[in-house]
Amino acid sequence: MNSATSWTSRQRVRAALSHQEPDRVPLDLAGTMSSGINFRAYEELLRYLGLDEAWSWDLERSRTVNLSETVRRRLHVDIVNVRPGGPLPRRWSEGGLAYEQDHWGVTWVSAPGGHYYVAQPILAGASSLADLDTVHWPDPTNPTYDEGLPDRIGAAQALGDYGICLSLPVGFIHQSQFLRGYEEWLADLLVNRRFAEALLDRVLEIKIEKYSRILDAAGADIDVVIVGDDIGFQNGPMVSPALYRRMIAPRQRRLFATLHAHSAAAVLYHTCGSIVQMIPDLIDMGVDAINPVQVSAAGMDTAWLKREFGRQLCFWGGIDSHQVLPYGTQEDVRAEVRRRIDDLAGGGGYVVAATHHIQHGVPPANVLTLFDEAAHYGWRDRDGVKTGRR
Repeated sequence: MNSATSWTSRQRVRAALSHQEPDRVPLDLAGTMSSGINFRAYEELLRYLGLDEAWSWDLERSRTVNLSETVRRRLHVDIVNVRPGGPLPRRWSEGGLAYEQDHWGVTWVSAPGGHYYVAQPILAGASSLADLDTVHWPDPTNPTYDEGLPDRIGAAQALGDYGICLSLPVGFIHQSQFLRGYEEWLADLLVNRRFAEALLDRVLEIKIEKYSRILDAAGADIDVVIVGDDIGFQNGPMVSPALYRRMIAPRQRRLFATLHAHSAAAVLYHTCGSIVQMIPDLIDMGVDAINPVQVSAAGMDTAWLKREFGRQLCFWGGIDSHQVLPYGTQEDVRAEVRRRIDDLAGGGGYVVAATHHIQHGVPPANVLTLFDEAAHYGWRDRDGVKTGRR
């Protein structure tokens, strides 16, 4: 039987992404842009663990923080997140609210301690292609995007032999929505398609150039690269599969081809919601793994997903953050962890994580139970036979 120390975290992650069974399923918290923990939830976790530690932001806009090495090891986490740089936003306060204007010109707003939301899409109300020429489009060759990235990867490597994930800036779908406004963006797909396609293409070209430069700077020292763009809602796809294949998929194909052309790392695609109808398209386009496997959404049954797509696709997430983590008992959390490992881990291809950022209100005991249970359930012997708790 393999001992608990016979695999490094990086070997564990690479094996899972290669559809091989490691000694146990790898675990992720704050190892990607979409699997983090809210700063208030983290402060409660620190107190629960009896730790008096300072913390730093991972992404202030989403209110997520970096794990300390003490917490990372206590929770048996196998992944470390690395982010590229970029131009700093302009920030100010007004009327008790915090504002931020990003380098695309989009203004965001947050109540004290809350999340940031788009307050002012710069293309709201635009009606013609000429309006796109009024935007001050960011320069994808700006050196701040990749500046210092090799040093940050080196610092991640110095922490230990972890799997390393490079989290790319938000994808072209979301960025187009931020610029246009969600409602108008959706309407454009049906009634103003020339404008919608022109906006998508403008943003995609910038993203492809930016991502290419970032990946070239990262080199061969990353194991997985994640890009996020939601295409699902709670009850079904964001748009019809036919419209998705006409307007979105051809552009995603270019994007994923670019990621593979500039890196040997596995491509992890983040999309919330019910995406079962688009999974075959994503596989065909070169996606290696999906996150967050939102099990609370329609049709996202983990046993079925594994049967249908487990030979071609890895699953990253799957632990319900909609009901079980915030409202369940510790035994509910244990049962959830065991169920998802049983459904998804066989033959490799699974990384345990919550289905979204762990938010304030999730009891710290449930956070600890998630990772302790996952770290001790489902070990395999040398022949891949499940041996139970270790």
